Amino acid sequence: MSTPLAGKIKALIRATGPLSVADYFAMCLSDPEQGYYRTREPFGTAGDFITAPEISQLFGEMIGIFMVHAWQQHGVPGNIRLVEIGPGRGTMMADMLRVIRRIAPPLFDGMTVHLVETSERLRGVQRVTLEAYSTKINWHDRLEDVPEGPVLIAANELFDAIPIRQFVKTQGGFRERLVGLDGDDELTFTAGIAGLDPAVLPSPATPVPDGSIFEFAPARQAMMAILCDRLKAAGGTALVIDYGHMVTGFGDTLQALHHHQFDPPLAHPGEADLTSHVDFEDLARVALDAGVHLNGGLRQGDFLRGLGLAERAAALANGKEPADQKLIAAAADRLAGEGAGKMGELFKVMAVSHPALDLAPFRTR
Repeated sequence: MSTPLAGKIKALIRATGPLSVADYFAMCLSDPEQGYYRTREPFGTAGDFITAPEISQLFGEMIGIFMVHAWQQHGVPGNIRLVEIGPGRGTMMADMLRVIRRIAPPLFDGMTVHLVETSERLRGVQRVTLEAYSTKINWHDRLEDVPEGPVLIAANELFDAIPIRQFVKTQGGFRERLVGLDGDDELTFTAGIAGLDPAVLPSPATPVPDGSIFEFAPARQAMMAILCDRLKAAGGTALVIDYGHMVTGFGDTLQALHHHQFDPPLAHPGEADLTSHVDFEDLARVALDAGVHLNGGLRQGDFLRGLGLAERAAALANGKEPADQKLIAAAADRLAGEGAGKMGELFKVMAVSHPALDLAPFRTR
């Protein structure tokens, strides 16, 4: 089945030639008329995926606890900007604000809240979710537009939605992977002529076989650099949570989700969410090169348990009906557990700070 965006992409390929994976990725998500984030409601059971904050209030509460800890470690500065980049429906921010107001009233009273969101449709949803905090909240198109001052930044499932480039190993070396048309006028992957600087490749112990994929994400590097520049300008901490890997390697992680099911990435452009795994080693390199302090990385399960997830889940379940207690326990296990359908192992967490400070529950070196 073709989609309206597929027709537009095919016409573009016929006119100008194959697209890079990065350009295809960007069109699928952000095309002004038919892009996924412009036209769909991606979150929740009616959408294509469920993010951690939608599973349980426990997730946002743990992030709120972490932000209070970071604020304390920074010396309780005033006039904090609490920032979320890509805040979805506002669920995580609502849970963060509730716990911050409860355990750190001076932080809550003195801070302003800034949501970096480009979708007017999602801004409307966020206004409803966060109505109780409306006097504190400001919206921005870019992180660079957040007013000057110290920041606490949360970026949950941000980097996976930033487009990547892919390169495929051929007999002539690595060549950029492109999206073109096959003999039946259907979208297909092909190899272009653009090569790759060998310096960006990891050094494998064994030769890489032909057909191997290497993913390179300069747009993600640029976003990380912007984030680090903001920390250096006025101080603060940023927390990055996403699914991905700790070590740079080879492999094709481009994937699409359509109605909670994996879908071929070229099958439903504009109607499926397109993502890829985040290379946390690459983000860490950018942060260290920028001169900020790195805490990380941890698996999400270890991070949440280290902040007191089990204790908070027990307190939340106390006095509830047995069925509700089971739901709370199942949600905590989905957030922090390992194995199919659980997020504790696949999702990774890292924090960057300026000036340098060590943050729990990360291990200090």
